[in-house]
Amino acid sequence: MSQFPGVQFLTSAAAPAQFPPDQGWEMAVAGRSNSGKSSAINALLGRNGLARTSRTPGRTQLYNYFEVAPGRRLVDLPGYGHASVPGAIRATWGPMADALRQRESFAAVMVVVDCRRGVGELDLALIAWAARPPQRTHVLLSKSDKLPRGQALTALREAEAALEGIGSCQLFSAHKGVGLDDARAVLRRWLAEPTKK
Repeated sequence: MSQFPGVQFLTSAAAPAQFPPDQGWEMAVAGRSNSGKSSAINALLGRNGLARTSRTPGRTQLYNYFEVAPGRRLVDLPGYGHASVPGAIRATWGPMADALRQRESFAAVMVVVDCRRGVGELDLALIAWAARPPQRTHVLLSKSDKLPRGQALTALREAEAALEGIGSCQLFSAHKGVGLDDARAVLRRWLAEPTKK
C-alpha cells in the first residue's frame, strides 16, 4: 500500500496561467535530462507510471503537477541540460521558472542527480535559482546501485562537500530501493510543515 494513498495527477502546465491556484504547499522535483527523475518520483510516491519515464532525454517538457495530499503538491519540472528539446519550448522555461519561484506556495526543492555524474554546475545553478533554505533543499544521488559501494560513498562525500551550507543529499536508487525510506522521510517532514494560505 502506498504511503501516500491520496496521490493523483492534477494538471500539466505549459504557461504560468495554467498553474494550480497559489495556495497551500508545493515542492519541485528537478534534475538533468535522463537523471532518473521520473523513476525517483514514482518510487518516492509508490506509484508506478505516475510520472512517465523514458530513455529519451528531454521527454518531460511541461510542468506536471501531482497532489500528494490535500493542498500539498509536487511539481515535476522539465529536465535541464539537453539541447534537443525544441527551442520554442526551452524559451518558455525562463518565464515559467520565474513564475514558479515567485509563488507563495513554493516551499521546497528535491534535485535528482545521477550518482555517476556528481553534482555539477547546472545542478548548483538550479539550487541557486530555487533559493529555498538548506533544510528544504535535498539531492537524491540516483542510480547509486550502478556504482560499486566504495565509489558510491565517494560520490556521496563529494556531493556533501559541493552542497555544504545549501542543502542535504543521500544515495538513492529507484530500482533497488536504496535510500527510499530516507527520501520518503524527507518528504513526510516537508509535508508536515504548515501551509501558506
